[in-house]
Amino acid sequence: DIPIFLFPLNQSRGLFKRSEKGKSGVSFPDKMFLFLSDLDDPKELEALFVHEYHHVCRLNKLKGNMDEYTLLDSIIIEGLAEYEVLKSCGEKYLAKWCKMYSENEMEGLWERFLSDSLNSKKKERIHDYLLYGHGRIPRLLGYSAGFLLVQKYFSKNQYSTKRSFTIPASKFID
Repeated sequence: DIPIFLFPLNQSRGLFKRSEKGKSGVSFPDKMFLFLSDLDDPKELEALFVHEYHHVCRLNKLKGNMDEYTLLDSIIIEGLAEYEVLKSCGEKYLAKWCKMYSENEMEGLWERFLSDSLNSKKKERIHDYLLYGHGRIPRLLGYSAGFLLVQKYFSKNQYSTKRSFTIPASKFID
């Protein structure tokens, strides 16, 4: 049971203004912020809620200081949250970043950008550069890698929402 704060996107006089319709969120162990525009499909709101609430649940189960989380932790938390969207809402509601890179492309990107930096901490600049993309680092690389790793893991292991809150991030790259 957490408070959920809603903020408008793409409103003519809204607090946050964007040029296209969209949705996003930020979650913490004790609260959730959702940023919404006028969505044509109410299931899009459900997908956003499922993704962000998965973060809340995992953060509560993992405990610890969020600043100490590694890039691998961040990659996996994003992948798990979006995998829950797949299971709860369907493939149609997956974020675009889930299919930005093919598995073959990701293998090369993983070696080139991610594999040597998986232990970088959230407070280090490289963490966000690799998670979100920056400069020569492809856009949303960490997010996309996370979804592909989680998808691959659960193609060989049985999925359980409850278990997904506690599986250590390192299990996804074993």
